[in-house]
Amino acid sequence: MFGFFTPRYASEARELLKSARKLLDYKKDLWSGATVADFETQMRKLDEAVARKDEKAVEEEAKRLDQLAGQYSPPPSDAGWRENCEVFLVAIIVALGVRTYFLQPFTIPTGSMQPTLNGIIGHPTKSPPPNILKRIATGLLMGRGYINVVCEADGMVTQMEEVKNLFIFTYTRFECGGQIYSVHVPVDTLYHYFHVDATRKYHKGDIIARGYVDAGDHVFVDKLSYNFRTPARGDVFVFNTKNIQTQDNRRNPDGPSQFYIKRVGGLPNDELRIDPPVLYQNGARAQGFGYERVMACKNGYRGYSNAAEFFNPDGTPFYRPMNNLIDPENTIRVPAKSYFALGDNSFHSSDSRDWGKVPQQNIMGRGLLVYWPFNSHWGLIK
Repeated sequence: MFGFFTPRYASEARELLKSARKLLDYKKDLWSGATVADFETQMRKLDEAVARKDEKAVEEEAKRLDQLAGQYSPPPSDAGWRENCEVFLVAIIVALGVRTYFLQPFTIPTGSMQPTLNGIIGHPTKSPPPNILKRIATGLLMGRGYINVVCEADGMVTQMEEVKNLFIFTYTRFECGGQIYSVHVPVDTLYHYFHVDATRKYHKGDIIARGYVDAGDHVFVDKLSYNFRTPARGDVFVFNTKNIQTQDNRRNPDGPSQFYIKRVGGLPNDELRIDPPVLYQNGARAQGFGYERVMACKNGYRGYSNAAEFFNPDGTPFYRPMNNLIDPENTIRVPAKSYFALGDNSFHSSDSRDWGKVPQQNIMGRGLLVYWPFNSHWGLIK
């Protein structure tokens, strides 16, 4: 009852006895009868010394009990490795648990949400890459990689192929003039930003591709919130494309589903209309920071569109109506238990205007924050 009056030596001895009893219970079936008896005898001697309040005897008996414990249950020779492996496995289990139920990392692959979220962006330059120290620094901080491909022999680009290395790194491999080149960027990036394709002929010494490529934003997806509430208008959300007829699914119907990130443009039973650059929800102009920023047509935003923008070989644009909301008078009603997804980069976004609704069961979570690279997007997603 008044444990704080107990002498320290007695308290420590009782803790040792408690640990010794646990060890005995754990090892009783493994030790011989003589070992068990010897250990129990020493425990009893320590207990009796505590009862007599003989400090010197307690210290001696406690030392003998500790020696017996080390003698009969020595630590394994690989105890350090075991402990490190246990810590490592626990860390993996915790990380997998967090990823499954709370936060999951996701990389923005395309420019459909620009300039809110960046996909992979290429920047052609005339000057060669900077020194190695600057390349390392910008790579770590900004996710920036440099390319400098110079033609070694006359020829045309052929056999462009996108390959994966270690299931993480994406390269484009192609041939030109009998030489094989490997560039650390996807095929679409090399074609779209650096105009590398099979229609161009290169001479020895020509620059095939030179400049830098910024990695797509890396975001954390909040997988917990939507267990307690449904997506709200203006949320940036992530969903899988299972049973959604996206362009990729139409080209490869047996392929795996992908993850898309868009903004919630409409909730179940909403009636939507786009009169460029404005999105209308149930007859009223869409309200909310995310929508207003897009419709303001400032700082890289161009508003909502009824059509997709493409470019002719000479660089002039042309426009192709989407499958839904094809003109300012056309409306669509979002089905029950479904959502209408819109990219902030409306002219260059494959979204619900193209392939329709997002079923509620496809939703993975809410885009929470950009954790890398450390650019102007770093922080909470709005």
